[in-house]
Amino acid sequence: MKNIPFITVEGPIGVGKTSLAKAISEQYQYALLKEIVDENPFLGKFYENIEEWSFQTEMFFLCNRYKQLKDIQSTELSNGRPVVADYHIFKNLIFAQRSLSEEEYTKYEKIFHILTNDMVQPNIIIYLHASLDTLLKRIEKRGRDIEKNISPLYLEQLSIDYEHAMNKFENQHPDVPILRFNGDDLDFVNNQGDLQHIIQTLSKSLVRSIQQ
Repeated sequence: MKNIPFITVEGPIGVGKTSLAKAISEQYQYALLKEIVDENPFLGKFYENIEEWSFQTEMFFLCNRYKQLKDIQSTELSNGRPVVADYHIFKNLIFAQRSLSEEEYTKYEKIFHILTNDMVQPNIIIYLHASLDTLLKRIEKRGRDIEKNISPLYLEQLSIDYEHAMNKFENQHPDVPILRFNGDDLDFVNNQGDLQHIIQTLSKSLVRSIQQ
């Protein structure tokens, strides 16, 4: 499965991961894997009281993403069908480290590594990043009730955490290309030229991955 394209789109809340993953899926006719968000029964409570509801929220996400990825591995990747996902499961550690207590995170990290140790890994990552102002505007525009209580401070810290995590991942996995795009400069939802710029960059990376 190493040469079967498995692309993940990553970045902080509101940056446009799902929109870009859908566009890539349509462009290449790849299977689309979308993370479960609204179905998490703890998420609304989490945004109201992070300390109280963080462990339940993160465990729900971990278990559901684990199940999704196991399913996509057996139904798509194992049968030679490429996949694009709007998340990478390592994001769980980014969120968990920000919201869990030290004791809870130690337990959570152990469970995470047990579940993901033999899991298929993406071979290309698209990393979207943007300023806090852009993220807040996009979150407001999409109007999800569940996100109305997101703290700007939490979102800002999360963006910083993402940057550190992506740099760390890049150092630890030099064989996995990370394509970085600034959401302040690119509006791939409303500007076809911006979307084509991303698609063209991705196409070049896909060619290099197949040739390796």
